[in-house]
Amino acid sequence: MDADLVVVGSGFFGLTVAERIAEEYGRKVLVIDRRPHIGGNAYSEAEQSTGIEVHRYGAHLFHTSNERVWEYVNRFTAFTSYVHRVYTTHRGEVFPMPINLGTINQFFRSAHGPDAARELVKELSAELGGKKPENLDEQGVSLIGRPLYEAFIREYTAKQWQTDPRELPASIISRLPVRYTYDNRYFNDTHEGLPVDGYTAWIERMADHKNIEVRLDVDFFDESQPVNKSNVVGNVPVVYTGPVDRYFDYAEGDLSWRTLDFEEEVLPVGDFQGTPVMNYADADVPYTRIHEFRHFHPEREYPTDKTVIMREFSRFAEKSDEPYYPVNTTADRQRLLAYRDLAANEKDVLFGGRLGTYKYLDMHMAIGAALSMVDNKLAPHFGAGAGIESGGVDA
Repeated sequence: MDADLVVVGSGFFGLTVAERIAEEYGRKVLVIDRRPHIGGNAYSEAEQSTGIEVHRYGAHLFHTSNERVWEYVNRFTAFTSYVHRVYTTHRGEVFPMPINLGTINQFFRSAHGPDAARELVKELSAELGGKKPENLDEQGVSLIGRPLYEAFIREYTAKQWQTDPRELPASIISRLPVRYTYDNRYFNDTHEGLPVDGYTAWIERMADHKNIEVRLDVDFFDESQPVNKSNVVGNVPVVYTGPVDRYFDYAEGDLSWRTLDFEEEVLPVGDFQGTPVMNYADADVPYTRIHEFRHFHPEREYPTDKTVIMREFSRFAEKSDEPYYPVNTTADRQRLLAYRDLAANEKDVLFGGRLGTYKYLDMHMAIGAALSMVDNKLAPHFGAGAGIESGGVDA
């Protein structure tokens, strides 16, 4: 095998590692991915009948306050001035999210200023009288009060988790931000925007290097093809970004994940909902939100008589599903401890990314973590000949 490093997975984590090792150290990197496309869950493509760019695995919004990450990503793409704002439909009425002064005054049919709104939320959240919350339901009430929690959080969370919040641990939510201004910008980061030419173009530029080879439709665990775990591990350093439990053939049990299902539809209207993302907070609506992708790029010339929407449904993942978000139950944490020890005992294998570390990572976090792995784990090896300390799974 003519490679100095094998990267399993072509998402942002894997491609950041590949690009840095190829560019900074002049080493040959082979990137494999079991899917037929590059980019992992950030993959996007034009919908055939409209030309509207669709994020195939749900909306991806780039934002960061990490200056190093921002400088790095701007090597491959320029960004639009897009600012993400979200709205939610509750009982036939649309409210701005996250909860802010506009949400509060609209919901209570009031005209509170910031101080009066703070006092109102403080009064409502005192319902439990100092009792330590025993479940997510009580935690939500203690954070923002029952009326706001039940309107905007409770049933939406139940749909996300397929579980009554009274049966979920309080630890799932440590805070529910409330803004006492009319600012409904969703993210607070210094930098925000969408790649001018789309995510796939950005990703392809990262992989477009003479020292990088990308092979798609390659399963690392398929021993009928040459780039498999048995042939590679121990012979070539590996950065693995797939599910950590799958790497070890579920030896310590399955980690639990949530997954998403999508229902895409092309509608014969120029604009369906007037905003990129509309959440649906009520239990009688089966999906959690609807994306309308034309609104992510208002600067583009899209058809005026058609639009693309995508309904998003959340559920627990089965083994055959694409995992999205770690559930992180107590049992999961115990299993992860065991996988951490197994990972540390592999030869020249580093685990990274959302799936490889069992952590929820936004895109900027994945890129930042990949840069850190290069600095701390791979640079000493490729730059100075030091050994590789396997691992990367924390618990």
